[in-house]
Amino acid sequence: MARITKSVSAELKLHAPQARRVNLAGTFNNWDTKKTAVKKASDGNWVAKLSLKPGRYEYKFVVDGNWVNDPSCRACTPNAFGSQNCVLEVR
Repeated sequence: MARITKSVSAELKLHAPQARRVNLAGTFNNWDTKKTAVKKASDGNWVAKLSLKPGRYEYKFVVDGNWVNDPSCRACTPNAFGSQNCVLEVR
């Protein structure tokens, strides 16, 4: 019998009022820095709305071409570049 796994909505925010462009890259989009655009709200927050299956995902924001960790992230893990990736657990 096939098991159907539903997607869960996840929202990630980054406060970067001076940024001109923000994208989101991670294991959910094969670290593609152009695939997941983030929309700017009037309060200076950039918001990404994702539909993800339950699991563990690593991610970073890309702000005007610079990789940036999510300051509200509760868990990080080392990456191959000597820095940290944020971790998102979807249940």
